This record gives sequence, structure tokens and C-alpha cells, in this order.
Amino acid sequence: MELFTEPLSFAFMQRALYAGLAVAVVCAVIGVVVVQRGLAFLGDGLAHACFGGIALGLYLGTDVEDAVWLAIPFTVAIALGIGFVLRSSHLRGDVATGVFFSFSFALGVLFLGLRSASARPVNVESLLFGSILSVSPQVLDVVLIVSVVALIVTLLLWSRLAYAIFDPELAAVSGVPVAALEYLLLAQTAAVIVVAVKTVGVVLVSSFIVIPAAAGRLLGATLARATLLAVVFGAAGVAVGLVASYHLDVPTGATIILTQCACFAVAFAVGRH
Repeated sequence: MELFTEPLSFAFMQRALYAGLAVAVVCAVIGVVVVQRGLAFLGDGLAHACFGGIALGLYLGTDVEDAVWLAIPFTVAIALGIGFVLRSSHLRGDVATGVFFSFSFALGVLFLGLRSASARPVNVESLLFGSILSVSPQVLDVVLIVSVVALIVTLLLWSRLAYAIFDPELAAVSGVPVAALEYLLLAQTAAVIVVAVKTVGVVLVSSFIVIPAAAGRLLGATLARATLLAVVFGAAGVAVGLVASYHLDVPTGATIILTQCACFAVAFAVGRH
């Protein structure tokens, strides 16, 4: 037990655990829906869109902490743009996401380059790879609030979301607002990814969306079972990865993702038998 209790005796490790679990749970629930919809690439695209939003905030003179508030509406707008292109053209989800991915990331690089020479230097590496161990109490509050709200909304609309995903045509005929649900899913996914970027960074955040959901789908015969398993895999990846990184003295975000990948490997092996 000391392996787990020793790291959690520090306040920064406790904040990292709370933030990581909140992000892992909500990303797992949303991820199952996103993966089933065929938008696994969405998480990566919106993470890079978040980078553009944060860079815009920095260009306007805010610090990294406050830039998140500007990044949320920016990323939500990008997500709605992806949804509009998907519904208005014959392009696949990965193509539409790739276009906005490139636009947002390039815009972020441009905004960073346009900052004045006297502006406070920005640690771009922390934006790309995150720093879950440096989560402040203020950031933790934002992570918890956004995660809880997104989780509640998703669970309240769960039956309609599932119906709209598996048979959108029949759902529309039955009176289910398929388009509105899809836009809502995209918008809240964007908001969750923005706060998740504060913990694991732009590069790794999509893993929280895809890996636990994919592992859950390998073993879950139903959407509900797959979601429950995804939550377990995501939370276990955070807890075990966080403790392992402390004892091994290695980067925390990468260790968490590798632990989730190990969960996927186990699910894949079990699912084959």
C-alpha cells in the first residue's frame, strides 16, 4: 500500500490524481460515443485547435492560465465547424477534422510568432506535452467543473445519443434531433479537451478519448458495458501511471498513456479468446 500512499501524501500529487481521474472518466464516456460515430481522429484535431485558441489568448496579452478561457469558445467554434462540414458535404470525418486541424495549428504558430519581443516567454513544450503535476487549485476547479457538467449532460442524453449513433436516419424519423445532438457532442468534446490539454498537453490528449474507448469496445458487447469498461481502463491508467511515474521518475503524461495502452493490449488479448 505504501507504493500508492507515499506519492499521494503530497498535495500536488493529489491534485494531479483528481484532475486526471476527472478527465479520464469524462473522456472515456464521450470517447465511446465519438469512436462509435467514426470520429476517433476528432480528439487530436480539437487538441490542436485548442493550441490555436491558447496562442490567440497569448497574442492578446493574457497568460497561459487565462488563455484557457479564450481557448474554450475558440475550440468549440472549430468543433461546430467540423460538424457543419460533415453534415454539408460528402467528406469523411477524418478529412474534415484534418482540414481544421491544420488550420488551427498553423494559426497558433502564427499567433505565437506575432507576439512582441518584450512579451513573457512561453514554454511551448508544456503546451504540447502538458504538466499534470503542476495543476494549480484554480485549474483543478476548472477541470472538475467542466468534466462534471459534460458528464451529466452526456448521461442525461445517453439514450438519444445512442439511438442517433446507431441509426441516425431512423432516429431522425422518430423525432430525435440528430443534428442538434451531434453539435452538442462536438461542443462538449471540445470543452473537455481544452481542460484536458492543461493536464496532458496537446500531443497526448486524444489518447484519453480513443484508447480507453477502444479497449472498452473490444470487450463490451453493448454500448453501456463498453462505456463502463472504458471508464475503468481510463481511471486505472491514470492512477497506475501517476504512481508509476513517481517511483520511476519518468514523465507522468507519457506514463499514463502507456499504461492505458497496456490496458488496450490486455483487452485485445482477452477479446481474441
